[in-house]
Amino acid sequence: MIEDTDMKKCSLESDEGRTQQAGGSPVQAVRSLYINKYGEDPHVEVLDGAGSDRRYFRLTFSGKPSVIATWGENIAENMAFVSMAKTFRKNGCPVPEIYAENSDCSAYLQEDFGGCNLLSCLGGPDRMMLSAESLRLLVGIQTVDEDEWKDEVYVPEFGARQVMWDLNYFKYEFLKTCGFVFDEDSLEDDFESLCGALTGCREELKGFMCRDFQSRNIMVGPSGLGFIDFQGGRKGPLLYDAVSFLWQAKAGFTSEEREKLLAAYAARLSSVRGVGCEEILEGVSRFALFRTLQVLGAYGLRGLVERRAHFIESIPLALANLKELIDDGSLDAYPELKRVCVQAVGSRYGLVDKGSGLTVKVYSFSYKKGYPEDLSGNGGGFMFDCRGMHNPGRYDRYKPLTGLDAPVREFLEDRGEVGEFVSKSLSMVSPSVSRYLQRGFSSLQIGFGCTGGRHRSVYCAESLAGQLAERFPSARIELVHREQGIVKIYNDKEEGE
Repeated sequence: MIEDTDMKKCSLESDEGRTQQAGGSPVQAVRSLYINKYGEDPHVEVLDGAGSDRRYFRLTFSGKPSVIATWGENIAENMAFVSMAKTFRKNGCPVPEIYAENSDCSAYLQEDFGGCNLLSCLGGPDRMMLSAESLRLLVGIQTVDEDEWKDEVYVPEFGARQVMWDLNYFKYEFLKTCGFVFDEDSLEDDFESLCGALTGCREELKGFMCRDFQSRNIMVGPSGLGFIDFQGGRKGPLLYDAVSFLWQAKAGFTSEEREKLLAAYAARLSSVRGVGCEEILEGVSRFALFRTLQVLGAYGLRGLVERRAHFIESIPLALANLKELIDDGSLDAYPELKRVCVQAVGSRYGLVDKGSGLTVKVYSFSYKKGYPEDLSGNGGGFMFDCRGMHNPGRYDRYKPLTGLDAPVREFLEDRGEVGEFVSKSLSMVSPSVSRYLQRGFSSLQIGFGCTGGRHRSVYCAESLAGQLAERFPSARIELVHREQGIVKIYNDKEEGE
């Protein structure tokens, strides 16, 4: 998947150095392929592959159209994309032309559909028109005769084994990573029940399932829309792709928009396959639930484990989709799954900052329990170590108290050091808050840590949060005393409206 909106221009030398250390050079491979095809040495621009392990490049040479080069170690996947692209293009589908591939198919050159994907257009006036056209074109690729592509896919037909893999991916990479508590046997029963419902699709409603049909993989150019990521495609239920598109976390479709677009999709598919629209759409809620659990598993791994910003930012949006499914009864047949999903939706992972302004999160925490988790994805901010100050927790009379209690506050203030510590912290933090407000940033995180997260850090976080709220009334300040389970909000725009 090519993430052109987050394009990274890297120096050729540094990229070759990194890849040679890994046992080969993708840059050299795609450059050689271009030279063999066109007889010219191109300029190579490295593109961000987001969640993919493949490497993408834009190759240009004066006077010639740019091309996209792909390099990947999964040869079967590469061969599937190349062969399916040729087949679907022959059938009039909007997929890239393949210009060349090397002898082992570790690299190939394809048509460049440009740098604008559909996701970046969904905030504009053509949102519904482009989405409807995407689904219309989807029916075209889904209903290409199976005999033309069945020998080109490299993954088996969508079935029970794959469904259970994805459901367990959600369990291990999201639920367990987040620390949610559930009954293993009961959850497995629900998974098996959902699996049976998903795999009972009649043959007329099966065809080519793109597997990852979403707005990031649809390019928008002068000549129309183009699909770029279908190498994981297989035979499966056609409704899966339409649901994947409409329930994509960051796309932000409303229930009314989904209903309208699904109706248009079903009408188009019905005209091709001769199946009634009602029957086509019968499984929408099941596939929406499955797709949401599936992407939460991916967000858990790519975001919470690998710390990739885009995936972290998408978690609250996916949980918002999950809440809608809970509310409309889509999980009622799966009691343990529903229970743990309700837990997830109500957790800190489901919280979305209110408004479009800056939220400054100020934490107190115990170093013994690790740094506060940054769910914003930007990884920026400040952490202050309070352990150099005299510790009230060493004395029995202060042990049951916290930095919110007057005796502890007096203890710290009488020694003078805490006032200077907070004052200097404020001096360091304030320029960043001011700059973040000016530039329209949405999140900044600040932490104060001590041994137990009870006395010194609580005092400092409480003091700084109050001063920031007074100094920057346009910033929303969220104070979290993590070890005490206390959250306070200052300058809450929604309450003031």
